[in-house]
Amino acid sequence: MKKHILLSGKPGIGKTSLIKRIIPLLGMDAGGFFTEEIRVMDRRMGFRIVTMKGSDGILAHIECNSNYKVGKYRVDLDSFEKIAIPALEDAIRNKSIVVIDEIGTMELFSIKFRELVKKILNSDKTLLCTIKESDDAFTEEIKRRNDVTLVMVNYDNRETLPETVLKMLQK
Repeated sequence: MKKHILLSGKPGIGKTSLIKRIIPLLGMDAGGFFTEEIRVMDRRMGFRIVTMKGSDGILAHIECNSNYKVGKYRVDLDSFEKIAIPALEDAIRNKSIVVIDEIGTMELFSIKFRELVKKILNSDKTLLCTIKESDDAFTEEIKRRNDVTLVMVNYDNRETLPETVLKMLQK
């Protein structure tokens, strides 16, 4: 049986919006985090990480001082790890569904994050995540696993996917 659900698709297609629509449907049995844009006067300045328990921190920002860079954004690895790692560890211990938005270029700078993703995939927990469409060795390996269902998000299916994914999780 395939127990992990990976949502993928082009940047801006609505993967994070989809995760944010699915989270309330999961009830108390899920833990993890999602990301949000940081906008100032309609300009995207960066990304915030928000745990399902409500704590948050900076994932990346144009004004962040960091050697880790994706486009114009610099990744705040310390802030990301301070928020994401405890949220994921808590979800592994106390929940049956672990939510990660996203397994993407910015997050993958963190070795601790990579190790936790592997731990979750190999545990008895169910992973619901968004994963970047473009492959690298790490994400390619995840997508090729026998226990994952890769769902491609597009304009035609994104409105009906919350219900579809919920049904998949309930099986």
